[in-house]
Amino acid sequence: MRLLFAAAEPREAPSRPINPAFCREPRSSPWGPRYSAIVLTIGSLRKTFGTLVAVDDVSFSLAAGQLVGLLGPNGAGKTTTVSMIAGLMRPDRGEVLIGGHRLAGDTDPAKRRVGLVPQDLALYDELSARDNLRFFGALYSLTGRALDDAIRAALELVELADRARDLVKTFSGGMKRRLNLAAGLLHDPDILLLDEPTVGVDPQSRNAIFENLETLRGRGKGLLYTTHYMEEVERLADRIVVMDHGKVIANDTLEGLQSRVAAVGGGKSTLEAVFLTLTGRSLRD
Repeated sequence: MRLLFAAAEPREAPSRPINPAFCREPRSSPWGPRYSAIVLTIGSLRKTFGTLVAVDDVSFSLAAGQLVGLLGPNGAGKTTTVSMIAGLMRPDRGEVLIGGHRLAGDTDPAKRRVGLVPQDLALYDELSARDNLRFFGALYSLTGRALDDAIRAALELVELADRARDLVKTFSGGMKRRLNLAAGLLHDPDILLLDEPTVGVDPQSRNAIFENLETLRGRGKGLLYTTHYMEEVERLADRIVVMDHGKVIANDTLEGLQSRVAAVGGGKSTLEAVFLTLTGRSLRD
């Protein structure tokens, strides 16, 4: 079973109405005019695999209407952290709070508030775009008009409505990435986990995905975004969490991180320069 499917559990009827337009407006809050409540809190997460400590006392939070960039070298613990947030993996210690509610395993209805867009495309090439989304929607027990409306809104958001009947095998890499994003949105999640969603796509598709994410953020979604492309985080992130060797080694705004590293010739350092200063230049294979 593919990664996206696991995030779709449980299959009980939704406890709140589905809003296929993904358009709730954020409320005012002490975090600023865009943010409303904290929707995700990660507290002291720890996960080991035998003698390997993959995640070690990781804590951070995400507000509605906020995009947090999660950075780290290979093996830093990002994917394991995202898997625990999505409820795909149980932490050895610590907790994941969804809207203040502790996530309690695979059958917890709070998982419906989380959407996952995995790095590996969770699509069926021999099905049309619409039929792919119809299948994924059924995993959330969406049927009838609610499912049709959710599919229509998702395809319109990612600008694939005119290709709804086409087989996915005819799509470019960028189109598949956008459809992958649409699949993670069908159940109208409050929190969207994005694991390197722009790998291998052309500049136009990357820009389209960025615009989609900025739209979702403006509508009050909380977005957690992992990538190795520093320029993406510089453009998108309200806050940046850097992990290395399973630990959070920095949690700040871009400006806050840049202030830690003096740029050559004055001015601000690039995020890449800051990242290399924090994590070192040794290869991580």
